[in-house]
Amino acid sequence: MSLRTAGSVLVVFLWSVAVVLSQNVWSVTYTTRSICTLKGSTVEMSCSYTYPSWHKVTTTFWFIKKFDVEIYVNLRNDSDYNGRVTYHNDKTNGHTLRITDLRESDSATYKFRFITDQTGGKYSGYPGVTLSVTDLQVKVTTTLLSTTLTCSTTCTLTGNPTYIWYRNSKIVQEASSPSYSFYFQTEDSFYCAVKGIKSPAVSVEGHSYFHVTYTYQRICTLNGSSVDISCSYTYPSGHTVSETIWYTKGKLNEAPQILSPGYGGRVEYLGNMQSDSILRITDLREEDSAEYKIRFRTDKTTWEPTIPGTTLTVTGLQVKVTPPTVTEGQKVTLTCSTTCTLGDNPTYIWYKNGHVTNQSTSLFLNPVSSEDAGRYSCSVEGHEDLPSAEETLTVRCEDV
Repeated sequence: MSLRTAGSVLVVFLWSVAVVLSQNVWSVTYTTRSICTLKGSTVEMSCSYTYPSWHKVTTTFWFIKKFDVEIYVNLRNDSDYNGRVTYHNDKTNGHTLRITDLRESDSATYKFRFITDQTGGKYSGYPGVTLSVTDLQVKVTTTLLSTTLTCSTTCTLTGNPTYIWYRNSKIVQEASSPSYSFYFQTEDSFYCAVKGIKSPAVSVEGHSYFHVTYTYQRICTLNGSSVDISCSYTYPSGHTVSETIWYTKGKLNEAPQILSPGYGGRVEYLGNMQSDSILRITDLREEDSAEYKIRFRTDKTTWEPTIPGTTLTVTGLQVKVTPPTVTEGQKVTLTCSTTCTLGDNPTYIWYKNGHVTNQSTSLFLNPVSSEDAGRYSCSVEGHEDLPSAEETLTVRCEDV
């Protein structure tokens, strides 16, 4: 063999080894390693993956929870993400996770895993994508000459977003900076927004300002339960608060309804009055659904914020059966339904004929049989004394 021939063989051999090694690589590569985004928004996380060429991928999913050695919780089956997760595969070994209606509790590290048709063909991509979910808050800084409002987050938002500032609901600034400064006397309300997500509004009066922050913009809770609606506030130095008044905003030309302590035997005021106040309402009814606001008197003035208050929605529980007409062998879903989304990711308890049968947002009967027929109701853990109306499930026999 000549030296030239031997060299050619060596080059071909090395190239062949490189190809074999590249076909035998297990890997997951994420498009980004960290994301900071807003509560209520939608996020997408993407990755690409490789595996030996003689394998065929049979299962792909994302996860944040793992139990023992090989028990992974598919995010799409995680009750905390019910109805909010979708997957998308492309033709070149790419995979995208999409989560809607983000919550601060969604902050976690997300990892991709795939399984093939060969023994031992399992792989998880570490360390994953770290997601941080934050809300928007307005921070107010005053000097003798100016007032600066800052649209504040707990992490740096991904993608260099545009911050939009509103003064009395009209845009006054659109910029990459989260801050807005002004040098004039004012008694207006301000809030900021990013990608359609808005912060709570603050009221500013001159350089020494009145400012109220409602803890929640919206509250959804159960008929018959109790609720605390709270806020904190500041005011110019030299003022002393003498009285706080909670009221519901009147509809159209209706006068506001003052909620004095003891009103209807269901109202109580809590808090220290000088910097925060809590309105507690017990034995809630659906007609209590309204927007609740505060105003207060100091020894020098009476102040009523112009910004939106806290909107309370009181809901009952209803059992919905899908499909409405049930035949043996079908997949049937029973959903514990409300007119608004309850907070704190509640745990639902299911009852069949008055006996506890399951704990989940929805009850799946697949396949349904005549033994599943009966009276079904649901309740929220911690509020078992407030059950839903019962729904009777009738199962028809299959046609022969």
